[in-house]
Amino acid sequence: MKFTVQDEEGMVATGERLAKACRGPLVFYLHGPLGAGKTTLVRGFMRGMGYGAAVKSPTYTLIEPYEVGPWQVYHLDLYRVGDAAELDYLGLRELQDKHTIVLVEWPERGKGLLPAADVVITFDYADPGRWISVEARSVAGKNFMETCEGINLNPGGIMPISRNGR
Repeated sequence: MKFTVQDEEGMVATGERLAKACRGPLVFYLHGPLGAGKTTLVRGFMRGMGYGAAVKSPTYTLIEPYEVGPWQVYHLDLYRVGDAAELDYLGLRELQDKHTIVLVEWPERGKGLLPAADVVITFDYADPGRWISVEARSVAGKNFMETCEGINLNPGGIMPISRNGR
């Protein structure tokens, strides 16, 4: 699935709608350049999960945990990680629970220590706005994508390109 998002409001709306498609534990990898909207999408995702407080960027803390109903949501930002071995103390193995959703910015910096991605979301700059590509990488990810098909991802400046990226 590939589409464009026109502005910050659209990115938040995209995150909200993606959260509505979560029916089970998932690991999301968020790829893209600095400033492309990864953290903004996570803010919308948390809002869509029903989280009402501020969502902080974990740029310096590396991980921010959130408890939302039955879910434990972890937002990781690995931009400042120089070596994946630095992540040993975070307890990443505990992130694979049946009530856990994990969103990882800069996952390539945690290669080998992170749980495998169920869904990969790739961001890039578009004129105007941002391109977003959402791709399933597991059975759980495919189930998530099927649920996304039933959710209107088009309102609020979100313009779908197509399901297969063309």
